[in-house]
Amino acid sequence: MTKVTKLALGAAVLVVALIVALLTARDDQGPVKTSGDLTAARAKAALAPCPPPGPGEVAMLRGVDVECLGDGSRVDLAKALSGGPVLVNLWASWCQPCRGELPLLQEYATQPGAARVLLVQVASSGADGLAMLAELGVRLPSVFDGDAQSGPVRTALKVPSSLPATYVVTAGGEVRLIENPRVFMNTEQVRAAVEGTP
Repeated sequence: MTKVTKLALGAAVLVVALIVALLTARDDQGPVKTSGDLTAARAKAALAPCPPPGPGEVAMLRGVDVECLGDGSRVDLAKALSGGPVLVNLWASWCQPCRGELPLLQEYATQPGAARVLLVQVASSGADGLAMLAELGVRLPSVFDGDAQSGPVRTALKVPSSLPATYVVTAGGEVRLIENPRVFMNTEQVRAAVEGTP
């Protein structure tokens, strides 16, 4: 082996070690955090508490920690969504179809026999999300997936680029994207989507 080959091999090993170290460090970080003081916005929104850890774990969401939008606490999503069914809706404050769908999800959640509902705010600031939920009168438990173009929930679920995106987490821990309809127009569609998921 020539001296140049040895140097190139050594450099490649160092690059791989650096990449592994960076990925490991990223996994050890806590949940994506909202920025700024949201005390007043949280009080005005008056969101329901985020779900506590359940008895099991949703494998697809293992390692996904997020911030509860309502109080800033940490939520282990894989454990919080166990024991489904749970309807999980991803939305952003700039998303016009989301503005129409969120109140329908609130209405659905109050009906007898409704599945649990968890909202996941994405790609917009926590302050904007809290203000929108307060304006719409939506008080459902909500978590924050970050204001960038990707976040841990979106990465784990491989969320489509268009919002809103709604998933059902089954009692068995399976996660299914609801594709028909992509946007709910009434609570009957929500119920049918949840009940149509085995």
